[in-house]
Amino acid sequence: MLHKWELTIPTLSPRVKRRAYLYLPRAYDLQPDRRFPVLYMFDGHNVFLDTDATYGTSWGMYEYMNRTKTPLIIAAVECNSLGNGRLREYSPFPHETDGLGLIHPLGRPYMDWLTGTFKPMIDRNFRTLPDREHTFIAGSSMGGLMSLYAVSAYNDVFSRAACLSPSLWVEPERVKRMIRRANYGEGTVIYMDYGREEMKNHEASFNALGATFQSLYARGVDLTFRIVPGGMHCEASWAQQVPIFMKCLGL
Repeated sequence: MLHKWELTIPTLSPRVKRRAYLYLPRAYDLQPDRRFPVLYMFDGHNVFLDTDATYGTSWGMYEYMNRTKTPLIIAAVECNSLGNGRLREYSPFPHETDGLGLIHPLGRPYMDWLTGTFKPMIDRNFRTLPDREHTFIAGSSMGGLMSLYAVSAYNDVFSRAACLSPSLWVEPERVKRMIRRANYGEGTVIYMDYGREEMKNHEASFNALGATFQSLYARGVDLTFRIVPGGMHCEASWAQQVPIFMKCLGL
């Protein structure tokens, strides 16, 4: 069952209405005394249905969850689509972007809202397992970078993360420092991938991938790292990785 509603984030963009999505597994109704883990996802409009997706192709999570009957709640919020709002909200660090100049980051206040307001609302209204062990996060591109940021800087909330095609080019040195300083708790699991074909258009990410892998490996996290044959920077490609990253996250 997929629920949709509109919300605003007053501390970030009070005038921007965006859609929130909540997927409840079939077992939610069949087992009324059961509680479920929660996967939070970025770019909610691209997660479930092609009809909602920006470019007409989603990750297909609605069909995947219905087919596999995975006992998991998924909560996702649409990005800020006005101007460079998505870049700001999905940026943990200030960075320069061609044609846009300096991007002033809102990644930290966004995560403060997600962990301090949105997650508690989900936990109050639905039968979740709210502890760190059962709370996960996933995203792609800038959302992939934010997923890495979330599991690193908010590891007391999230124990597992899937980071697909993360935009490590934004600030690779800051990413390495973030990983070195992170307090990774027991059972931290990270899935990270990058498409072979997209590397042709993201040379800076290619150079950052190895350094990020080494930094995470040195910290002792349970890490799955993949170069996806034929992988591209698009929802159609990320959709093909869903069964793989879900398995790596133990779901």
